[in-house]
Amino acid sequence: GTGTGPELRLLPLRLTRTTNMSTTMLAGFVLLGLTVGCFAMPIEEWPAGMKPHEDHPHHHHGGDGNSTKHPYSGLLGVDVSQPTSKSAFECLVGKGYKFAVVRAFLSIGEVDTAAPATLTNAWAAGMEHVDVYLFPCYSCGDAKGQVSKMVSYLSEHHSKYGMIWLDVEGHWGSSTSENQAFFSDLLSGTRLHLKHAGVYSSQYQWSSIMGSYTGGSSAPLWYAHYDSNPSFSDFEAFGGWSHPAVKQYHGTTYLCSAGIDENWEP
Repeated sequence: GTGTGPELRLLPLRLTRTTNMSTTMLAGFVLLGLTVGCFAMPIEEWPAGMKPHEDHPHHHHGGDGNSTKHPYSGLLGVDVSQPTSKSAFECLVGKGYKFAVVRAFLSIGEVDTAAPATLTNAWAAGMEHVDVYLFPCYSCGDAKGQVSKMVSYLSEHHSKYGMIWLDVEGHWGSSTSENQAFFSDLLSGTRLHLKHAGVYSSQYQWSSIMGSYTGGSSAPLWYAHYDSNPSFSDFEAFGGWSHPAVKQYHGTTYLCSAGIDENWEP
């Protein structure tokens, strides 16, 4: 899952992402994959190398050309599902991590009250991109209402963030058609609030929950595959996504006094 939790790539499309310096237009790719579970705790049985978040998820960013690159091409980022301090993020930035995804909604159907402070800390520490992920509560129903609850809460706290990643993993319903309808409402809910949405999932979780559904492939995909390989060389198309945007390649790591999942984007 994403950052110790979520339990989230595509056709060329342009997305507007909020950065700490300005609003930038970035290219994304349409596809779909697995915060909000998190991107950190195993929820059910996952095939080797593919574990879920712990109520947290994943994300899609574009470098600005001035970002510190690693020996391999691309940017590193983290996702978190616990309160994270400014000093922890400063330490992570110092180690080369450039973007963060913060859990903002819990799988019990409630907002994550730690999200506003963690978002503020991530920006203040120098993260270039900061998104949130929503770990939905399927059994609670009212998908659009869950999105509204999260967006309203973050707005009330004047929280700054870019995309909303929808965490698709864990316990949903037994009917793929009903799961698809719930997901569709989540996606339309983000658009009602004029927010850019992405999907966090894995090939296993997506197919288990959604079947062969391709209705999310218009959104960027953040997929999870814990092979410790910061690249898309392992990616196999699923859910209508032929290209991912972000990869969660290592989960449940304790670094800089923070519990994180590690992510990569080209």
